[in-house]
Amino acid sequence: MNQLHQVLNVEVANFNVLFTKLHYYHWYVKGQEFFTLHALFEKYYDEINEFYDEFAERLLTIGGKPKATLKEYLEITTLKEVDSKVTTSVEMVKDVLKDFNIIIDELKKGIEISGTLGDDVTQDMFISTKAKLEKHAWMLRAYL
Repeated sequence: MNQLHQVLNVEVANFNVLFTKLHYYHWYVKGQEFFTLHALFEKYYDEINEFYDEFAERLLTIGGKPKATLKEYLEITTLKEVDSKVTTSVEMVKDVLKDFNIIIDELKKGIEISGTLGDDVTQDMFISTKAKLEKHAWMLRAYL
């Protein structure tokens, strides 16, 4: 169970970092794609915020303790904080796509661990989140 708690906590941290990054891109996107990407990044951070809360609450439900400070998130996240040198809309989309792909790969590990433990609810949460992020990744690749 401890391994499952760790996987969930990494994703809690990742969702927090990604939530912040998406806000940054939402605020700083410029150019011809402004209206499209400004709205898209907002849609993404709203969804990521829901994942963030869902994963933390699931962790509590199964006896874990979600990390809950910025310091803790930055110690365990597998994502990089926003780079202020990323200024073009294409660079922003590439960065978000990279983060989605990192999380998708990690969710596969969560699916396997929760399946081994017989935790169907957590496994379903990993699967449904992975499916949503895979669709977003496909659309971002099509944009690029």
